[in-house]
Amino acid sequence: MEVESPVGPVSPALMDDDGKPKRTGTVWSASAYIITAVVAVGVLSLAWAVAQLGWILGIFSIFFFASVTLFTSNLLADCYRSVTGKRNYTYMDAVKTHLGGKMYVLSGMILYGNLSGYCIGFTITTSLSVVTILKNNCLQKNGNKGGCYFSSNPYMMSLGAIEIILSQIPSFHKLALLSIIAAITSFGYALIAVALSLATVIKGNGKSTSVFGGMEHNSADRFWNVCVALGNIALASGFTQISIDIQDSLKSSPLEDETKVMKRANMFGLLTMTVIFLLCACSGYAAFGSHTLGNILMSSGFLKPFWLVDLANIFIILHLVGAYQVLVQPVYRVIEILVEQRWPSSSFVTREHIVRLGKMKFSINFFRLVWRSMFVVLLTVLAMAMPFFNDMNALLGAIGFWPTVVYFPVEMFIVKKKIRKGSCRWFGLQMLSFVCLLVSLAAACGALHGFGHALGKYKPFMYKA
Repeated sequence: MEVESPVGPVSPALMDDDGKPKRTGTVWSASAYIITAVVAVGVLSLAWAVAQLGWILGIFSIFFFASVTLFTSNLLADCYRSVTGKRNYTYMDAVKTHLGGKMYVLSGMILYGNLSGYCIGFTITTSLSVVTILKNNCLQKNGNKGGCYFSSNPYMMSLGAIEIILSQIPSFHKLALLSIIAAITSFGYALIAVALSLATVIKGNGKSTSVFGGMEHNSADRFWNVCVALGNIALASGFTQISIDIQDSLKSSPLEDETKVMKRANMFGLLTMTVIFLLCACSGYAAFGSHTLGNILMSSGFLKPFWLVDLANIFIILHLVGAYQVLVQPVYRVIEILVEQRWPSSSFVTREHIVRLGKMKFSINFFRLVWRSMFVVLLTVLAMAMPFFNDMNALLGAIGFWPTVVYFPVEMFIVKKKIRKGSCRWFGLQMLSFVCLLVSLAAACGALHGFGHALGKYKPFMYKA
């Protein structure tokens, strides 16, 4: 093994207008990032969400959240550059440029707390997929006899170890291959869930459904379930938290700047998302009706064929390993930027060491190694302490949807385009923001209600599935 420092100046021809190495991202790489973020495990909870909302409100909610996300993500794309043409490298930078320092701090607390929460959710879901594979194999071997229960803790710790290694990938720009693999596997498990659901319906084993949903629950339970369902759909649809980071990876040319490329990627990614969401939600609800589980692939109706269910869960695991990195990189980046600004002369913080292992070459930064490893360990411990799939999905969706997907993009766009207060355009944007605020508050209340019930029955670090 040989360790050396990078040497030699970089040619100006290889630099962008801000002095950084030329960006190489395309509409396809950006679309892969978006699909990786939105066609995630949240898609597996959509059949349950439609079961609570019914056909009409369920399908309408999927279209509503997709339309809102597309609209506001395009507003955010327009805010990547300030009026002077200066780039905003992160979501927080865009907020600071357009809305000032107080909003900058507030957005950071919400944004990076939310992204960290997603990674906790990914850790929980990955371990549950491993446990599902073990349970299926146990049931296949032992029939319906008891005893097929497994602790998820060892698998959360295993994922944490893998993510510590992958977290040494230095930046968002180096994640393209990992993101493409994650996007492909997300299609894999989503389509398997659709195929298994449709097969159940075609065989005549589908359960009764309702136009209005949740009819077997009393009014109080139904209200809380509707709130949680809206939170799940909101979580599944959101990706604007990493939108600026994706846009900052795109190459720009005189013929097409990165804003136009990003808007094309938004359209392609969210159109793909909507089709997959509708397929999973509608086929799953048609198959299991009011008995649809929060994670459709964990339904007892999907025990056979064992190999296909196992393959779907393997796809989930592979997808979440990559999606974890896509969502956590903005958190890494903002902390490392702040630390470099505070200690610019520290070799521990700023120096990159090139490590060669045979023909392989990669870069190691000691601060990055230490802090990212500690952060992954913290998220893993928190995941082990509260492994609740549905309520976690709803709470994350509720906390993140209105402020990061709607409020900040709308307010930044108003400032940048100098939209006059009280005008029809201003009033329309504010009404959109207000409606989404009400939805987020309802979803948060439903999620907290569910958490209260779950925590009353749960002993930390002792969960078995």
